[in-house]
Amino acid sequence: MENLDQTDKTILRLLQNDSKKTAKEIASMLSLTVSPVYERIRRLENQGFIKKYVAILDKTRIGRTVTAMCQVSMRYHNEAFIDEFEEQIQDLQEVQECYHVAGQVDFILKIHVRSLEEYHEFVRYKLSKIKNIGVLNSTFVIKEIKQTSEYYIR
Repeated sequence: MENLDQTDKTILRLLQNDSKKTAKEIASMLSLTVSPVYERIRRLENQGFIKKYVAILDKTRIGRTVTAMCQVSMRYHNEAFIDEFEEQIQDLQEVQECYHVAGQVDFILKIHVRSLEEYHEFVRYKLSKIKNIGVLNSTFVIKEIKQTSEYYIR
């Protein structure tokens, strides 16, 4: 972040909030001309600050109303088993996020499904088929208090 000036940071904040903003709209908001803003955005993309542009969907509208946080503990902690788990979890479309963590568990998964029955089927027929899983502990979200995709940029 040290090579970003305040204008770059403002552009990142604006695009995080609404990635459909055009260079023209951003330039107007910053009292700049379009060309330098466009070039800054391209530079931020090329340097990897902006990884991709996405649409954030309403999970209720698409029928993914059940959110589970699943804690996974492995039986054995050798590199091959961990690599295999990380590879296989990529194929499970119900898993929105997966974190390898330190502490009492090894992985935390964020899973979105339509119902508790669908979650049961997911665990029984997909997740439990991954070798070396020792313990699964599921926690279900009853109310979402804060959810954002935006990073705090100073």
